[in-house]
Amino acid sequence: MTQDLIGVLGGGAWGTALACLLADREPEVPLWAHEAETVEAINTRRENPVFLPDIPMPENLHATADIAELAACNTLLMVVPSQFARAAMTELARHASGDLTLVLCSKGLERDSLKFMSAVASECLPEAAIAVLSGPSFAADVARGLPTAVTLACADATRGEALCMRLGRTHFRPYLSPDILGAELGGVVKNVLAIACGIVIGKGLGESARAAVAARGFAEMQRLGAAIGAHPETLGGLCGLGDLLLTCTGAKSRNFSLGVSLGKGDDTHNSRPTVNEGAESVAAIVALAAKHQVEMPICAVINDILRGDKSIDHAIDTLLARPLSHET
Repeated sequence: MTQDLIGVLGGGAWGTALACLLADREPEVPLWAHEAETVEAINTRRENPVFLPDIPMPENLHATADIAELAACNTLLMVVPSQFARAAMTELARHASGDLTLVLCSKGLERDSLKFMSAVASECLPEAAIAVLSGPSFAADVARGLPTAVTLACADATRGEALCMRLGRTHFRPYLSPDILGAELGGVVKNVLAIACGIVIGKGLGESARAAVAARGFAEMQRLGAAIGAHPETLGGLCGLGDLLLTCTGAKSRNFSLGVSLGKGDDTHNSRPTVNEGAESVAAIVALAAKHQVEMPICAVINDILRGDKSIDHAIDTLLARPLSHET
């Protein structure tokens, strides 16, 4: 039987930060984590040293490795990395009731199907109400109570307003939007562009080059958004332009730091403990763009670099050799 209980699926940095946010007002917050060591660390030592170090975990936050324990919740924040989301939601569907609101917080595109998380969720949990939470938000900032503003996208305005009230805090401000697809698209594409901006900085190409990549990358995001039906005002807001600004300039961004490492010649990203959504989703973004006949040259060269099809120097030369054209 479901209760008026809100929980979190995913014990990485973002999932743990959101659980900490909820715990300051909710009497109990269950958190499902895939890693047994994460569950043990949260429950016994009140810490998540791998994914969110130096942040004390609230006493009313309870971690579990059994996804069935979250079936009592009527609202769940889904923060499992995108490439593992279908498996997690399929398992959740075995236990969840129809009275469920699922708030999608992972920023990725499923590689094989080219589907956004809302489409995957609708297939796995067809009776669940869907919302998307996305925007410029570093996990550690949110966990520490630093001011943050995000987009909460929900097609049902009444449900969306209720979610904003429940999730909102003085320092955490969700702004309501009806555009689920736009909120998802902004979160996916900005991760790839952050890798590109990181490469620029790692290669020592300068701040002017970073600004150019971010601006032209935003144009790519807008073109794909127009092709798939996202609202342009959504992409110009917190979950598009806002998230792009943070991720392309913030040293705490996993995607940006990956790009910096690649630009410096360090190719060890596959050994990192955290999932890099930009690297995981870039091939799907490029394929989706090709499907809709949308030109996304920056995303395309990042895909080539990560696949090993082009060196970084070759990729830079490819972009700089493109013919001059109109800006819009």
